[in-house]
Amino acid sequence: MDMLDQNPLILIPISAGVIFLVAGLLMHQFPPKKINALYGYRTNSSMKNQQRWDFAQKFSSIEMLKLSIGLICSGFLGFLINTNDMLGIFLGLSFIIFMVVILFFRVEKAIKNKFDN
Repeated sequence: MDMLDQNPLILIPISAGVIFLVAGLLMHQFPPKKINALYGYRTNSSMKNQQRWDFAQKFSSIEMLKLSIGLICSGFLGFLINTNDMLGIFLGLSFIIFMVVILFFRVEKAIKNKFDN
């Protein structure tokens, strides 16, 4: 249990993965109904009209759920790789940034494919 308490390569991705999971579940169960500036997947392309908005909310919530599993699994690398704290923090944060970038590109591509044809 000591390793779990101290290894940032375990704590950071797993914690972020759980946050992604909860956010994805909330967005899936309670998607924002109207375009707003506070809650939901908000980009210029998703906010162009209500049809795009509705699609982006549903698609991004599903992608967020998938990526949360990837983040949680990446945290288990901390059990296999022994790193110093700084490298563990760097890798853990890198996993989060990578997953956010993947989320953005997947959703934007899906919006473009569905509406720009």
